[in-house]
Amino acid sequence: MTNLSSILRPNSLQDFVGQNHIISKNKVLYKLIIKGEIPHLFFYGKPGTGKTTLAKIIAKTINTDYFYFNATSLKIEDLRKVFSKYDNSLIKPIVFIDEVHRLSKNQQEVLLPIMENYQAIIIGASTENPFFTLTNAIRSRSFLFEFLPHSREDLTSILEVAQLKLGTKLSDETKEYLINSSSGDARAMLNLLEFAFKVDTNVSCETLKELRQNVIGDGVSSSNTHYDLASAMIKSVRGSDIDAALYYLSRLIEGGESVEFITRRLVILASEDIGNANPNALNLAVSTMLATSKIGYPESRIILSQCVIYLASSPKSNSAYEAINKGISEVKNGKILDIPKNIDSFHKDYLYPHNFGGYVEQKYLSEPLRLYDSKGIGFEKTLDDWIKKIKDK
Repeated sequence: MTNLSSILRPNSLQDFVGQNHIISKNKVLYKLIIKGEIPHLFFYGKPGTGKTTLAKIIAKTINTDYFYFNATSLKIEDLRKVFSKYDNSLIKPIVFIDEVHRLSKNQQEVLLPIMENYQAIIIGASTENPFFTLTNAIRSRSFLFEFLPHSREDLTSILEVAQLKLGTKLSDETKEYLINSSSGDARAMLNLLEFAFKVDTNVSCETLKELRQNVIGDGVSSSNTHYDLASAMIKSVRGSDIDAALYYLSRLIEGGESVEFITRRLVILASEDIGNANPNALNLAVSTMLATSKIGYPESRIILSQCVIYLASSPKSNSAYEAINKGISEVKNGKILDIPKNIDSFHKDYLYPHNFGGYVEQKYLSEPLRLYDSKGIGFEKTLDDWIKKIKDK
């Protein structure tokens, strides 16, 4: 039986919803597809964002054969059978490989000459960024595109089409839950709608919540929910308002937000907004992430509460955050300094600090560069004292 997401899968670029940052009419990839000039492509992003759909649309647009493989079960012989069929052929098939980050080095080596000679168009997809798993040779012959979670507007548009197809009308509350609980995943949204519809053609929010009790991921930006609540919680922690931080945490928990979504943001805050003013904040935030991943709700609410209270109560400093931003900005703006000879890989003139009681003055940069400015807050002051004592010695 064909499911709703398959029935509503778009068949043309005009019907494709979302990913406007890479596939709208003024974008290069769109123009290449229209011209039939398709490079080797690797798409990565969350489930249900259109990666497989776009590959099929490309094959249909350029009127070529399409072959689907999954890297988890891919056999080299199967690839070779496809490629051999098109030896000396004017047709260039599209070979789509899902979960491409799982390709072994041997499998990538089989693809390499095909990509080099352009005997087939290789399109890969993954829920993870495959940059670090693809070889340099593969990456140099292809282009990587990130697929973003569907926006609220995208999901609303898809939902309108689904309503017409099913011949039903959804209440505003039902639409809100379908959209907000699906985390930008159109497939997940349509699956939830489809099975709720099988229960009762008059789809209710209660039915949806029985089928999906919690948000499946990071949630979708919408007024006063998910990202807005998370932002309010983080700003309250940053502002050391314990009660406000706990209130927004409670809203997130009761709204079905995942512990992963909440703890990721707390870990980032612990480093960005507290940093070395209280280094233990990062330790507690990471411990919270690990503990809640093993325990889950409802008990995780206690661990989250402890973490939020601790972070809100901690002294705040963003000096580490500002320092790395300055460093990256300098590099991006072309400040590429030569490594002084005394600390290059040959170690010829390197002075080993331990031979000098722990510290010896020597050149580490070819020209002076000031990136870090301590705010002297909390434990940062202790670190300032340490570095001063080390260098005074």
